[in-house]
Amino acid sequence: MHICITPITAICKEAPVAENNEIRFYRASEKPYGAFSNLYRRSITFEGHVYSTSEHAYQAGKARKPEVRAWLMQAPSPALLAMAAHGLYYWDISPGWSQAKFARMRAVLRAKFSQHPDLRELLLLTGEARLVESATVDSPVNRLWGEVNGVGQNMLGEMLMELRKELQLEPICYAAE
Repeated sequence: MHICITPITAICKEAPVAENNEIRFYRASEKPYGAFSNLYRRSITFEGHVYSTSEHAYQAGKARKPEVRAWLMQAPSPALLAMAAHGLYYWDISPGWSQAKFARMRAVLRAKFSQHPDLRELLLLTGEARLVESATVDSPVNRLWGEVNGVGQNMLGEMLMELRKELQLEPICYAAE
């Protein structure tokens, strides 16, 4: 027998939220919200492969050729992986990547937060707060996935908030004794 509850009724504690109901994150090492970074070191299984981080799972989809993908996956850190992937020549990038990357990121985030109950709980504990990847270096990539000095599309934050809304509606089931 299983007992199922929805996360909204299950969560009794609250995570710290800024006065403006906004949570900013960037560095994977910052607690507690660094876990929202794709550079946060937590392995995930995605499309039948185990990746060191969600950044690895995401960037694996960018490479057109298997040997380029393998080279990227050998990067000694998630930050170096991201830097290398951003520097790929157009002929090394999967066709249609500029459109496919958003769907891939959504799927990678779902895998990450579904496979790790503690990360799922942290995301749910943010309640209705606005989540913002607050980058420190101005670049087109940082302004796409986050914000720099309050300017940017904040796609990572938006996708995390979408996922949070979905997870709030999914029941959590436990085996009853």
